[in-house]
Amino acid sequence: MAEVERISVEQAYRRVKEHQALLVCAYEDEAKCRMLNLDGSITLASLQYRVGSLPKAQEIIFYCA
Repeated sequence: MAEVERISVEQAYRRVKEHQALLVCAYEDEAKCRMLNLDGSITLASLQYRVGSLPKAQEIIFYCA
């Protein structure tokens, strides 16, 4: 199994702002994601819906509190 790369908040913000990565709330609970919503983020359910249309090389950044 590949090791998870951890990045700083600043790196994540830059990558999302520059449309290099998707920012995804890692909780399945939609209500929890709404409480922890970050600018530019999507829910896990939204990612699952879109996964078939994403490029294979799409960078995805997951976050949780």
